[in-house]
Amino acid sequence: MNTTITCRKALPTDVEALYELIQAYALQGIMLPRSREALLRHIDSFVVAEEAGRLIGCGSLFRLGADLVEIRSLGMADGYKGKGLGTMIVNALIEEARALQVPKIMALTYAVDFFVKNGFSVVEKEIFPEKVWTDCVHCSKQHACDEIAVVKLLS
Repeated sequence: MNTTITCRKALPTDVEALYELIQAYALQGIMLPRSREALLRHIDSFVVAEEAGRLIGCGSLFRLGADLVEIRSLGMADGYKGKGLGTMIVNALIEEARALQVPKIMALTYAVDFFVKNGFSVVEKEIFPEKVWTDCVHCSKQHACDEIAVVKLLS
């Protein structure tokens, strides 16, 4: 049976599945944890991918300034890596950024090759003081951050 994967805006009913997906990454130390309350509060910023009614991927946009948004909480269920799902979610988030008329989209990531393949460029994270002062000041890796910053200019 072939099923179709679709991307859509997240709904409040997605919070538990989002929490479980993000928590799996957070336990590995590769994504910041998000509480159920925070997910519900920011549900409008999330895009989810689903297959046969099951949430299999997610990502969100967070506004860091008038001209900059960040891709956050980009992840997928086991068995879906390398199948184009991440690109599908990132493309949905890029379209969202374009609709918001934001000219730059960035991410902090360990998956540099994935973002470069999707048109992002590696940059110094220090060029994003908005990010540093919003999240990095609260991160346990603040003084030893090993994530790489990437950016894409939207036209």
